[in-house]
Amino acid sequence: MSDAIYDVVIIGAGPAGIQAAIHSTRKKTHVLLLGRIKNSAIYPAHVENYACINGVTDGKDLLEAGMSQLERFGTEMRPDDVLKIAQGEDELFSLELESGDTVTSRTLIFAMGVSKNKLSVPGEKELGGCGVSYCVDCDANFYRGDTVMVVGNQSAAIDGALTLLDYAAKVYLVAEELQGSEALLEKLQGSTVELHTGDWVQEIIGQGKVEEVLLKSGNKLSVDGVFIELGSKGALELATQVGVMLDTEQFKYIDVNRKQETNIPGIYAAGDIVGPPYQMAKAVGEGCVAGMEAAMFARKKRQ
Repeated sequence: MSDAIYDVVIIGAGPAGIQAAIHSTRKKTHVLLLGRIKNSAIYPAHVENYACINGVTDGKDLLEAGMSQLERFGTEMRPDDVLKIAQGEDELFSLELESGDTVTSRTLIFAMGVSKNKLSVPGEKELGGCGVSYCVDCDANFYRGDTVMVVGNQSAAIDGALTLLDYAAKVYLVAEELQGSEALLEKLQGSTVELHTGDWVQEIIGQGKVEEVLLKSGNKLSVDGVFIELGSKGALELATQVGVMLDTEQFKYIDVNRKQETNIPGIYAAGDIVGPPYQMAKAVGEGCVAGMEAAMFARKKRQ
C-alpha cells in the first residue's frame, strides 16, 4: 500500500502513455506510469512513417528511448498491471495493482491501447512481425507488389482488403461469413480481391517469414503476408468500473473531447483506446494533450 498521492497515474507504456508521462512530469507533478513496453502494439513493429525518422526504426528502440527520457525527467515507473479502479467520496482514484499494492491519484490517463483479437492457429505467434500483421494501415507499405491475405468477417477486414489493393499485387480475403454494409460489399464485389468465403485459416506456414496459409477447406495459398482483421477489443473494463462512457456507435472505444477528457472529471484517455486510426503520430499527439491537461487538473486539486 502506497501512502503517497500521485497527481497523475498513467496506465499504459506505449507511445501515448510515454508522451503523456513526459508532459505531465515536466509540469512539476508527481507522476506514475504503469505498464510494460512489451505490451505495446508498436513494440514488434517497424516504423518508417513517423516525422523526423529517417529510414525504418524498430518500435522496441523507440519505446526504450522514451522510457530513458522518463527516467531522466524523474517519472516514477512500475511494470505493473491494474486490476481494479474505484473513486472515493474524496474524488481521489484508488488503483489495485497486480502486485498487491494500492496507489491513489488525483487524475488518471487511460493509454492501454487495444488488444487485437488473435486467430490462435499454429504459426500465428511464431511469425508475428515476420509476415503476420494486425494493422493494414501500419504495414501495408511493406507489401508493395506482394501477395497478401486478409482474414476476417466484418467491415474492418473488407476495408483492409480494399486498401491493400493499392499496394499488393494480389489480395485474398478469407471469411467464414462476410458482414458489412451494402455499399462496402458492392465495392468488394467490383474489386479484384479474391474471395474465399465459407472458409477459415487452419495454419500459417513459413520458415522465418510467412510463405503459405493452409485453409480448413484444404486449400493452400502462397502469400507473403497475412493481415488478421478480426476487430479490436479495447482494454475497457477498467474504464467502465468508474463510469467512463464509451463511444455511442460501437461501444469499443473511450469517448473523449479535444482535451482528451472523458465524462468523469480527472480521467483522460489517449491513443488507440479512443479509436482509429491506429497510428503512433496520433497516439503521441493525444498523449501530449492528455498529459498537460491532467497535470493542470491535478495542480488545481492540490490548491
